[in-house]
Amino acid sequence: MRSYTYIEKGKFALTEKPKPTIQSETDAIVKVTLASICTSDLHIKHGSVPRAVPGITVGHEMVGIVESVGSAVKSLNAGDRVTVNVETFCGKCFFCKKGFVNNCTDKNGGWALGCRIDGGQAEYVRVPYADQGLNKIPDTVSDEQALFVGDILATGYWAAKISEITPEDTVLIIGAGPTGICALLCVILQNPKNIIVCESDAYRRKFVRKHYPDVLVTSPENVQEFVRSHSDHGGADVVLEVAGTEDTFRMAWECARPNAIVTVVALYDKPQLLPLPEMYGKNLIFKTGGVDGCDCDDILRLIAEGRIDTTPLITHTYPLSKIEDAYALFEEKQDNVIKAAITP
Repeated sequence: MRSYTYIEKGKFALTEKPKPTIQSETDAIVKVTLASICTSDLHIKHGSVPRAVPGITVGHEMVGIVESVGSAVKSLNAGDRVTVNVETFCGKCFFCKKGFVNNCTDKNGGWALGCRIDGGQAEYVRVPYADQGLNKIPDTVSDEQALFVGDILATGYWAAKISEITPEDTVLIIGAGPTGICALLCVILQNPKNIIVCESDAYRRKFVRKHYPDVLVTSPENVQEFVRSHSDHGGADVVLEVAGTEDTFRMAWECARPNAIVTVVALYDKPQLLPLPEMYGKNLIFKTGGVDGCDCDDILRLIAEGRIDTTPLITHTYPLSKIEDAYALFEEKQDNVIKAAITP
Protein backbone atom coordinates (compact mmCIF):
# COMPACT_ATOMS: atom_id res chain seq x y z
CA MET A 1 0.00 0.00 0.00
CA ARG A 2 1.04 3.63 -0.41
CA SER A 3 2.30 5.29 2.76
CA TYR A 4 3.69 8.75 3.47
CA THR A 5 6.83 7.99 5.47
CA TYR A 6 9.23 9.85 7.76
CA ILE A 7 12.63 9.11 6.19
CA GLU A 8 14.91 11.40 8.17
CA LYS A 9 14.97 14.93 9.54
CA GLY A 10 13.70 17.21 6.80
CA LYS A 11 12.48 14.42 4.54
CA PHE A 12 9.14 12.63 4.07
CA ALA A 13 8.41 10.44 1.04
CA LEU A 14 5.54 8.44 -0.45
CA THR A 15 6.63 4.80 -0.20
CA GLU A 16 5.21 1.30 -0.61
CA LYS A 17 4.64 -0.73 2.57
CA PRO A 18 2.82 -3.98 3.35
CA LYS A 19 -0.79 -3.59 4.39
CA PRO A 20 -0.96 -3.69 8.23
CA THR A 21 -2.27 -6.77 10.00
CA ILE A 22 -3.70 -7.52 13.43
CA GLN A 23 -0.82 -7.80 15.91
CA SER A 24 -2.78 -7.89 19.16
CA GLU A 25 -6.25 -9.05 20.13
CA THR A 26 -7.17 -5.43 20.91
CA ASP A 27 -6.19 -4.11 17.44
CA ALA A 28 -8.35 -3.00 14.54
CA ILE A 29 -7.39 -2.47 10.91
CA VAL A 30 -9.03 0.63 9.41
CA LYS A 31 -9.29 1.48 5.72
CA VAL A 32 -8.58 5.21 5.65
CA THR A 33 -11.17 7.22 3.73
CA LEU A 34 -10.03 10.75 4.64
CA ALA A 35 -6.94 12.10 6.41
CA SER A 36 -5.35 15.48 6.95
CA ILE A 37 -2.05 17.16 7.65
CA CYS A 38 -1.39 18.51 11.14
CA THR A 39 1.21 21.00 12.27
CA SER A 40 2.59 18.24 14.48
CA ASP A 41 3.50 16.36 11.29
CA LEU A 42 5.63 19.34 10.33
CA HIS A 43 7.24 19.31 13.77
CA ILE A 44 8.30 15.71 13.07
CA LYS A 45 9.69 16.69 9.69
CA HIS A 46 11.64 19.57 11.21
CA GLY A 47 13.17 17.35 13.89
CA SER A 48 11.42 18.88 16.90
CA VAL A 49 9.74 15.63 18.01
CA PRO A 50 12.71 13.53 19.25
CA ARG A 51 10.56 10.49 20.01
CA ALA A 52 9.37 10.24 16.39
CA VAL A 53 10.79 7.11 14.75
CA PRO A 54 12.28 7.28 11.24
CA GLY A 55 10.52 4.85 8.94
CA ILE A 56 7.05 5.31 10.43
CA THR A 57 4.04 6.30 8.38
CA VAL A 58 3.06 9.81 9.48
CA GLY A 59 -0.45 11.11 10.10
CA HIS A 60 -2.67 10.97 13.17
CA GLU A 61 -5.83 12.71 11.97
CA MET A 62 -8.11 10.46 9.92
CA VAL A 63 -11.43 8.67 9.56
CA GLY A 64 -12.18 5.38 7.91
CA ILE A 65 -14.01 2.07 7.80
CA VAL A 66 -13.17 -0.84 10.09
CA GLU A 67 -11.93 -3.74 7.99
CA SER A 68 -11.10 -6.26 10.74
CA VAL A 69 -10.82 -6.42 14.54
CA GLY A 70 -8.92 -8.50 17.07
CA SER A 71 -10.69 -11.10 19.17
CA ALA A 72 -10.83 -8.86 22.27
CA VAL A 73 -12.44 -5.87 20.54
CA LYS A 74 -16.02 -5.57 21.84
CA SER A 75 -17.51 -2.29 20.60
CA LEU A 76 -16.70 -2.43 16.89
CA ASN A 77 -17.39 -4.55 13.85
CA ALA A 78 -16.14 -4.70 10.29
CA GLY A 79 -17.92 -2.05 8.24
CA ASP A 80 -18.25 0.53 11.03
CA ARG A 81 -17.34 4.09 10.04
CA VAL A 82 -15.02 5.50 12.68
CA THR A 83 -12.91 8.41 13.79
CA VAL A 84 -9.37 7.58 14.89
CA ASN A 85 -8.08 9.05 18.14
CA VAL A 86 -4.69 10.75 18.06
CA GLU A 87 -3.85 8.98 21.32
CA THR A 88 -3.38 5.33 22.14
CA PHE A 89 -4.66 4.46 25.60
CA CYS A 90 -5.35 1.23 27.43
CA GLY A 91 -8.28 2.51 29.50
CA LYS A 92 -7.10 0.58 32.58
CA CYS A 93 -4.00 2.26 34.04
CA PHE A 94 -4.04 4.94 36.76
CA PHE A 95 -3.90 7.83 34.30
CA CYS A 96 -6.55 6.42 31.94
CA LYS A 97 -8.96 5.88 34.83
CA LYS A 98 -8.45 9.54 35.80
CA GLY A 99 -9.18 10.65 32.23
CA PHE A 100 -5.53 11.62 31.63
CA VAL A 101 -5.26 9.37 28.59
CA ASN A 102 -2.36 11.31 27.10
CA ASN A 103 -0.28 9.86 29.93
CA CYS A 104 -1.32 6.22 29.49
CA THR A 105 1.47 4.00 30.80
CA ASP A 106 1.25 1.48 27.95
CA LYS A 107 4.44 1.34 25.87
CA ASN A 108 2.51 2.96 23.04
CA GLY A 109 0.43 5.20 25.30
CA GLY A 110 -0.21 8.82 24.36
CA TRP A 111 0.65 10.10 20.91
CA ALA A 112 1.89 6.99 19.12
CA LEU A 113 0.09 6.91 15.76
CA GLY A 114 2.16 8.67 13.14
CA CYS A 115 4.96 9.27 15.64
CA ARG A 116 6.19 5.99 17.13
CA ILE A 117 4.00 3.53 15.20
CA ASP A 118 2.62 3.74 11.68
CA GLY A 119 -0.09 6.38 11.25
CA GLY A 120 -2.82 7.18 8.79
CA GLN A 121 -1.49 9.11 5.80
CA ALA A 122 -1.81 5.80 4.03
CA GLU A 123 -4.44 3.46 2.63
CA TYR A 124 -4.77 1.47 5.87
CA VAL A 125 -3.81 1.92 9.51
CA ARG A 126 -3.57 -0.44 12.48
CA VAL A 127 -5.11 1.05 15.61
CA PRO A 128 -4.07 -0.45 18.98
CA TYR A 129 -6.66 -0.59 21.79
CA ALA A 130 -9.38 -0.09 19.21
CA ASP A 131 -12.22 -0.01 21.76
CA GLN A 132 -10.70 3.20 23.16
CA GLY A 133 -9.04 4.58 20.02
CA LEU A 134 -11.98 4.40 17.61
CA ASN A 135 -15.39 6.06 17.83
CA LYS A 136 -18.34 5.21 15.62
CA ILE A 137 -19.48 8.05 13.36
CA PRO A 138 -23.27 8.64 13.45
CA ASP A 139 -25.03 7.96 10.17
CA THR A 140 -26.01 11.64 9.88
CA VAL A 141 -22.37 12.82 10.14
CA SER A 142 -20.14 12.86 7.05
CA ASP A 143 -16.47 11.92 6.93
CA GLU A 144 -15.66 15.59 6.36
CA GLN A 145 -17.62 16.61 9.46
CA ALA A 146 -15.88 13.95 11.56
CA LEU A 147 -12.34 14.33 10.21
CA PHE A 148 -10.96 16.49 13.01
CA VAL A 149 -12.71 14.77 15.93
CA GLY A 150 -9.79 12.60 17.01
CA ASP A 151 -7.15 15.33 17.07
CA ILE A 152 -7.58 19.08 16.68
CA LEU A 153 -11.25 19.13 17.62
CA ALA A 154 -10.54 16.92 20.63
CA THR A 155 -7.75 19.39 21.47
CA GLY A 156 -10.10 22.36 21.28
CA TYR A 157 -12.70 20.57 23.39
CA TRP A 158 -10.10 19.59 26.00
CA ALA A 159 -8.68 23.13 26.11
CA ALA A 160 -12.11 24.72 26.60
CA LYS A 161 -13.01 22.17 29.27
CA ILE A 162 -9.91 22.65 31.43
CA SER A 163 -10.08 26.45 31.10
CA GLU A 164 -13.07 26.66 33.47
CA ILE A 165 -14.88 29.25 31.34
CA THR A 166 -17.90 31.01 32.87
CA PRO A 167 -20.62 33.16 31.26
CA GLU A 168 -19.04 36.29 32.78
CA ASP A 169 -15.66 35.74 31.18
CA THR A 170 -13.76 37.41 28.40
CA VAL A 171 -11.81 34.69 26.61
CA LEU A 172 -8.80 35.45 24.41
CA ILE A 173 -7.75 32.85 21.83
CA ILE A 174 -4.31 33.46 20.34
CA GLY A 175 -4.06 31.90 16.90
CA ALA A 176 -6.73 31.20 14.27
CA GLY A 177 -5.14 28.27 12.52
CA PRO A 178 -7.08 24.98 12.37
CA THR A 179 -6.55 24.16 16.05
CA GLY A 180 -7.36 27.73 17.04
CA ILE A 181 -10.66 27.57 15.12
CA CYS A 182 -11.50 24.24 16.77
CA ALA A 183 -10.76 25.79 20.16
CA LEU A 184 -12.98 28.72 19.21
CA LEU A 185 -15.88 26.40 18.31
CA CYS A 186 -15.61 24.70 21.69
CA VAL A 187 -15.29 27.98 23.59
CA ILE A 188 -18.47 29.20 21.86
CA LEU A 189 -20.28 26.24 23.44
CA GLN A 190 -19.42 27.70 26.88
CA ASN A 191 -21.19 30.97 26.01
CA PRO A 192 -18.75 33.45 27.61
CA LYS A 193 -19.47 37.18 27.66
CA ASN A 194 -16.80 38.02 25.07
CA ILE A 195 -14.57 35.96 22.78
CA ILE A 196 -11.54 37.65 21.23
CA VAL A 197 -9.39 36.02 18.56
CA CYS A 198 -5.90 37.38 17.92
CA GLU A 199 -4.36 36.37 14.60
CA SER A 200 -1.48 37.84 12.56
CA ASP A 201 -2.63 36.53 9.16
CA ALA A 202 -5.12 38.79 7.37
CA TYR A 203 -6.85 35.91 5.53
CA ARG A 204 -7.48 34.05 8.77
CA ARG A 205 -8.82 37.18 10.46
CA LYS A 206 -11.20 37.55 7.51
CA PHE A 207 -12.15 33.86 7.83
CA VAL A 208 -13.10 34.31 11.49
CA ARG A 209 -15.11 37.46 10.79
CA LYS A 210 -16.98 35.73 7.95
CA HIS A 211 -17.88 32.51 9.73
CA TYR A 212 -18.17 33.70 13.35
CA PRO A 213 -19.47 37.29 13.20
CA ASP A 214 -20.12 37.55 16.96
CA VAL A 215 -16.43 36.97 17.73
CA LEU A 216 -14.15 39.97 18.21
CA VAL A 217 -10.99 39.89 16.07
CA THR A 218 -7.70 41.71 16.47
CA SER A 219 -4.08 41.52 15.34
CA PRO A 220 -0.97 41.17 17.54
CA GLU A 221 0.08 44.78 17.08
CA ASN A 222 -2.66 46.18 19.32
CA VAL A 223 -3.86 43.09 21.15
CA GLN A 224 -3.18 44.29 24.71
CA GLU A 225 -5.08 47.56 24.24
CA PHE A 226 -7.89 45.72 22.43
CA VAL A 227 -8.27 43.13 25.20
CA ARG A 228 -8.27 45.79 27.94
CA SER A 229 -10.98 47.73 26.12
CA HIS A 230 -13.20 44.64 25.82
CA SER A 231 -12.77 43.18 29.30
CA ASP A 232 -13.88 44.19 32.77
CA HIS A 233 -10.78 43.67 34.90
CA GLY A 234 -7.79 44.84 32.90
CA GLY A 235 -7.29 41.72 30.85
CA ALA A 236 -8.76 38.45 29.68
CA ASP A 237 -10.23 36.12 32.31
CA VAL A 238 -9.09 33.12 30.25
CA VAL A 239 -6.39 32.92 27.59
CA LEU A 240 -5.91 29.99 25.21
CA GLU A 241 -2.49 30.09 23.54
CA VAL A 242 -2.77 28.09 20.32
CA ALA A 243 -0.18 29.73 18.06
CA GLY A 244 3.05 28.36 19.53
CA THR A 245 5.70 31.06 19.16
CA GLU A 246 7.89 32.90 21.63
CA ASP A 247 5.96 36.10 21.01
CA THR A 248 2.55 34.49 21.49
CA PHE A 249 3.64 32.73 24.67
CA ARG A 250 4.56 36.09 26.15
CA MET A 251 1.42 37.69 24.75
CA ALA A 252 -0.71 35.10 26.55
CA TRP A 253 0.34 36.04 30.06
CA GLU A 254 0.66 39.75 29.30
CA CYS A 255 -2.98 39.88 28.11
CA ALA A 256 -4.30 37.94 31.09
CA ARG A 257 -5.80 39.74 34.08
CA PRO A 258 -4.46 38.90 37.55
CA ASN A 259 -5.54 35.42 38.73
CA ALA A 260 -6.55 34.44 35.20
CA ILE A 261 -6.23 30.98 33.67
CA VAL A 262 -3.73 30.66 30.81
CA THR A 263 -4.17 27.40 28.89
CA VAL A 264 -1.23 26.54 26.67
CA VAL A 265 -2.55 24.45 23.79
CA ALA A 266 0.35 24.99 21.39
CA LEU A 267 3.28 22.66 20.77
CA TYR A 268 6.51 24.68 20.64
CA ASP A 269 9.64 24.09 18.58
CA LYS A 270 11.88 25.18 21.47
CA PRO A 271 11.75 25.86 25.23
CA GLN A 272 9.92 28.95 26.47
CA LEU A 273 10.92 31.17 29.40
CA LEU A 274 8.74 32.11 32.33
CA PRO A 275 10.00 35.61 33.30
CA LEU A 276 8.82 35.26 36.87
CA PRO A 277 10.05 38.68 38.11
CA GLU A 278 7.90 40.39 35.47
CA MET A 279 4.96 38.12 36.22
CA TYR A 280 5.17 38.48 39.98
CA GLY A 281 1.86 39.52 41.49
CA LYS A 282 -0.33 38.41 38.58
CA ASN A 283 -0.94 35.08 40.33
CA LEU A 284 -1.66 33.33 37.07
CA ILE A 285 -2.79 29.73 36.73
CA PHE A 286 -1.06 27.94 33.85
CA LYS A 287 -2.53 24.78 32.36
CA THR A 288 -0.42 22.96 29.79
CA GLY A 289 0.14 19.66 28.08
CA GLY A 290 -1.10 17.28 25.44
CA VAL A 291 -4.77 16.76 24.74
CA ASP A 292 -6.65 14.14 26.73
CA GLY A 293 -8.75 12.89 23.84
CA CYS A 294 -11.39 10.92 25.69
CA ASP A 295 -14.46 13.01 24.79
CA CYS A 296 -14.82 12.01 21.14
CA ASP A 297 -18.28 10.47 21.54
CA ASP A 298 -19.51 13.74 23.08
CA ILE A 299 -17.95 15.71 20.23
CA LEU A 300 -19.59 13.49 17.61
CA ARG A 301 -22.93 13.97 19.35
CA LEU A 302 -22.47 17.77 19.23
CA ILE A 303 -21.66 17.55 15.51
CA ALA A 304 -24.75 15.41 14.89
CA GLU A 305 -26.84 17.99 16.76
CA GLY A 306 -25.49 20.77 14.54
CA ARG A 307 -23.68 22.55 17.39
CA ILE A 308 -20.17 22.10 15.96
CA ASP A 309 -19.26 22.42 12.28
CA THR A 310 -15.63 22.22 11.18
CA THR A 311 -16.25 21.71 7.46
CA PRO A 312 -15.36 25.33 6.54
CA LEU A 313 -11.80 24.52 7.65
CA ILE A 314 -11.30 22.10 4.75
CA THR A 315 -10.17 24.52 2.06
CA HIS A 316 -8.22 22.05 -0.13
CA THR A 317 -8.48 18.34 -0.96
CA TYR A 318 -5.74 16.19 -2.51
CA PRO A 319 -5.42 12.51 -3.44
CA LEU A 320 -2.72 10.60 -1.56
CA SER A 321 -0.67 10.51 -4.77
CA LYS A 322 -0.41 14.32 -4.56
CA ILE A 323 0.36 14.55 -0.84
CA GLU A 324 3.71 16.24 -1.54
CA ASP A 325 1.77 19.12 -3.10
CA ALA A 326 -0.50 19.29 -0.06
CA TYR A 327 2.49 19.48 2.29
CA ALA A 328 4.13 22.16 0.17
CA LEU A 329 0.98 24.28 0.35
CA PHE A 330 0.66 23.71 4.11
CA GLU A 331 4.33 24.45 4.87
CA GLU A 332 4.28 27.63 2.83
CA LYS A 333 1.23 28.73 4.84
CA GLN A 334 -0.32 30.26 1.75
CA ASP A 335 -3.00 32.64 2.84
CA ASN A 336 -5.87 30.73 1.25
CA VAL A 337 -5.33 27.44 3.08
CA ILE A 338 -6.72 26.51 6.48
CA LYS A 339 -6.67 22.72 6.25
CA ALA A 340 -5.97 20.21 3.46
CA ALA A 341 -7.75 16.84 3.35
CA ILE A 342 -6.16 13.73 1.83
CA THR A 343 -8.23 11.07 0.05
CA PRO A 344 -6.48 7.70 -0.41
